[in-house]
Amino acid sequence: MKRPTIHDVAAAAGVSRGTVSRLLNGERYVSPAARVAIERAISETGYVVNRAARSLVTQRTGSIVMVLSEPHEKLFEDPNYSTLIRVAIRRLAERDISLVMMLAGDEGDRERVVRYVRGGYADGVMLVSTHAGDPLVNALGSTTPAVSCGAVIGRETAIPYAATDERLGARQMAEYLVGQGRKRIGMITGPMDTPGGIQRLEGFADVLGRKASTKLIAHGDWTQASGERAMAALLERAPDLDAVFVASDLMAAGALAALRAAGRTVPGDVAVGGFDDSSVATSTHPPLTTIRQPLAEVANETVNLLLALLDGAKQVEPVILPTELVIRESA
Repeated sequence: MKRPTIHDVAAAAGVSRGTVSRLLNGERYVSPAARVAIERAISETGYVVNRAARSLVTQRTGSIVMVLSEPHEKLFEDPNYSTLIRVAIRRLAERDISLVMMLAGDEGDRERVVRYVRGGYADGVMLVSTHAGDPLVNALGSTTPAVSCGAVIGRETAIPYAATDERLGARQMAEYLVGQGRKRIGMITGPMDTPGGIQRLEGFADVLGRKASTKLIAHGDWTQASGERAMAALLERAPDLDAVFVASDLMAAGALAALRAAGRTVPGDVAVGGFDDSSVATSTHPPLTTIRQPLAEVANETVNLLLALLDGAKQVEPVILPTELVIRESA
């Protein structure tokens, strides 16, 4: 069968091709009667907008690229990313915009992303988990609207972002552990070239002060395996540890495994607090006391910022959302 064209829609609706074109391109100057007739004709003919043809007129591709600056396996391991992707797809679909997912975990990946964006295949860029000094940020330039889910260190004023108050969340957890009577509290941080790694450690140090010694701090990379390694290292350096704040639920799951292997009970011997309130927090044994960051809302606000730029806004302000302590059985 021949694919229906805009001419078929115009004939079925009894209007000119130009009127149909104006409606499809979102212009306001189409009468209500013509609008109803065209929409009915589109339904009857089965006409589908040719995106390639529309892009020639609008200079828009109808797509946004989400760039995750992490190794491929992290996309499938960390449940936080699925939340961000799901919300972004839903919100963009409301504007008939497609989401393209690209990974930039190594130099080859970054080069592909840059070629894609500079080639004009996307109307905007949404950065996720961008590390400080990531060459991708400078390589993308300023020709394509870009926003970030979480601040880009060193580019906070140049790239708009939505995020949670991660320092506040870390303070909430540290204060809770201190309030539970824990005296020897350690921490497992995230990567120290990310806002989450830096700000969660800062919030922990705000409360513990000089007690937040380097001996009681180990570093992870957001993966479960890194949490397990970091917990084992902490136990070796500080066997009298009685609590640990872990900067993500996934790493906290690894910390729980290391504590079990060492014969330590949770929360009896060691209290464990996480961060995220992801699906991992309720699947561990025991379930995690953690900090809830509203990831769905962060994703929603990130999309709002990007849509505002696409609609012509010259400047948008960062959005910072509060966190919440969620108490379960691990602490």
